[in-house]
Amino acid sequence: MDTEKGYPRGFRADSLRTETGRISFRSDSMQIDEAAELPQGEIQQENSTYLVLFKNIDSGNLEATKEFLDRNPEALTASLTSNGDTPIHKAVLSGHIKIVEEIIRRIHDPEQVLKIKNDNGYTALTYAATGGIVRIAECLVNKCPGLVSVRNAKEHIPIVVASLYGHKHLVQYLYNHTPLSDLDPGDDSDEHKGKNGAMLVTNCIVDGLYEGIALDLIQRYPKLAYTRDSDNDTAIIALAQTSHAFPSGTCLAFWQRWIYSCIHIGKVNNPHEVLNHHHHQYRKSEDHNRIQENLVKHLKYLCKRVYKLKLGHVQAKGILDCICQEIPNFDATQQKNAGLNQALFKAVENGIVEYVEEMIRHYPDIVWLKDNYGLNLFFYAVSQRQEKIFSLIYNMGAKKNILATAWDKLHNNMLHHAAYRAPVSRLNLIPGAALQMQRELQWFKEVERLVQPKHRKMVNLKQNKTPKALFTDQHRDLVEQGEKWMKETAASCTVVAALITTMMFSSAFTVPGGYRSDNGKPLFIHHPSFMIFIISDAISLFTSCMSLLMFLGILKSRYREEDFLRSLPTKLIVGLLSLFLSMATMMVTFVVTLTTLVDNGKRVPWLSAQFMLLAVIPVGMFVVLQFPLLLEIFCATYCPKVFDKPRQMFKL
Repeated sequence: MDTEKGYPRGFRADSLRTETGRISFRSDSMQIDEAAELPQGEIQQENSTYLVLFKNIDSGNLEATKEFLDRNPEALTASLTSNGDTPIHKAVLSGHIKIVEEIIRRIHDPEQVLKIKNDNGYTALTYAATGGIVRIAECLVNKCPGLVSVRNAKEHIPIVVASLYGHKHLVQYLYNHTPLSDLDPGDDSDEHKGKNGAMLVTNCIVDGLYEGIALDLIQRYPKLAYTRDSDNDTAIIALAQTSHAFPSGTCLAFWQRWIYSCIHIGKVNNPHEVLNHHHHQYRKSEDHNRIQENLVKHLKYLCKRVYKLKLGHVQAKGILDCICQEIPNFDATQQKNAGLNQALFKAVENGIVEYVEEMIRHYPDIVWLKDNYGLNLFFYAVSQRQEKIFSLIYNMGAKKNILATAWDKLHNNMLHHAAYRAPVSRLNLIPGAALQMQRELQWFKEVERLVQPKHRKMVNLKQNKTPKALFTDQHRDLVEQGEKWMKETAASCTVVAALITTMMFSSAFTVPGGYRSDNGKPLFIHHPSFMIFIISDAISLFTSCMSLLMFLGILKSRYREEDFLRSLPTKLIVGLLSLFLSMATMMVTFVVTLTTLVDNGKRVPWLSAQFMLLAVIPVGMFVVLQFPLLLEIFCATYCPKVFDKPRQMFKL
């Protein structure tokens, strides 16, 4: 072991990660390494003396730690590791609250706690900020409040360190005890002072757990909206990368959307009032909607989660409002320094329509901004397949025609960008290659209606192709995958449809009970359920034949690009619907047959109920497994809400 660095024998680096690297140490073995390169005489005597204390703190042995400190009071400020960690540092890193409280109790001078630092200048509170234990931080701050303002080697104060590690509750506690002057961007005389506030704001926005702090800081110091932090980010950029902070980036179930719409949240200016505000608004929502008490007991937790989600959206909207109020005052240099261009295109990439829409409302000329490749916001929305943002172009009035007829540095017009294949992340949101191809065709057709007729034949520089030729070239693999997906689906369903057709055809000539010997009529022809048997058998036979024909049509299709738009999805919809109907009526036929045979003139209701219950199971499984796909195909084909063309213009 390299004892010149102060490593005690038998110790190795622990896996606790801090901002300076792996700096915590723990006892690994008490055996002396005979193969050490340095002679034992060079081992530091001080580290050997406090080796027992090191072990006791690391293992959480409170009584042994007390006894050692009673015998060696000078050990309170002694160095235990190579980087100068003292007992309080080690206790905080180990997470033993009782030992931390005992060591703090023994330090009589609060200013001494402020002076206890390791060789990297880290205080115990800085280490506590990495661990996230609020009780330890409370113990340290109560002893010496000045610890909250001490910076580490990266010039970060403890609250910033806690936010870097995502410790929500510790950040909220430290925010109540950190002087706002430490977070004030002020002037440019102390750049690290401003970076602490900016770093806290960006961390809070990206984390998405406590935007109330970010909102409060930006409301107090608007400059923090565009001040660069230590990672060269700004609040403008951070918000554009946080899609879950807005409704457009949040997926909710139908019942969650209902609860979301019922909750009303007013403007919250003070983050310290968020908790009380939450309870007040939650009760108000319950009173307003007359939710029964027994339902509230079961859904209270879920409702609170939805409430917190909407509260985060409201606070993110407040941050965006503060940012938008500053943008009209920017000149070109300030826009570049604040990262406005980068933020806008990030918002487009992430599909945050609220962000882009709010920016356009406050600063209409922002639609003319271009990236390094010469793309405006709507060109980029087409290339990223962000339909909600692209639909904003319909609100641009006469500007729409100019924006849609431009081209980038490679001479690609908007239709060329629609011809390129969509990003994988967007295609993966659509199930099945056939539906993916359908969505790509819908995009191409929509943009084709928007651009000038001349642009439909325009040739780009890189591929030297028209948009149509480029679309065919870019989607050749997707067409093949869609064909394979369609054929596999049709082949599987064809087997089922053929089997049902065979069974229903044979059952029509083998009616339950057989036939009379004198006239050849069915024995149960006057039975009340016989007509149900005949009708359901006929429906099942006809619909299974229809399903079989539809799937055969899919197998024999030519699979042109245009077929994926309407023809193939329609055949698949009809085939699946008729297959479901044939299966359901087949189960009705089977249940009626069993009921008729078992009853034989006697009523056995409980037995019939069991047959019906068992028949519902396969039908229900078909609905659960196939209906979502069927519904998505139907909506994508006949109710495409891909592009939203609002009737009203922006009120700019």
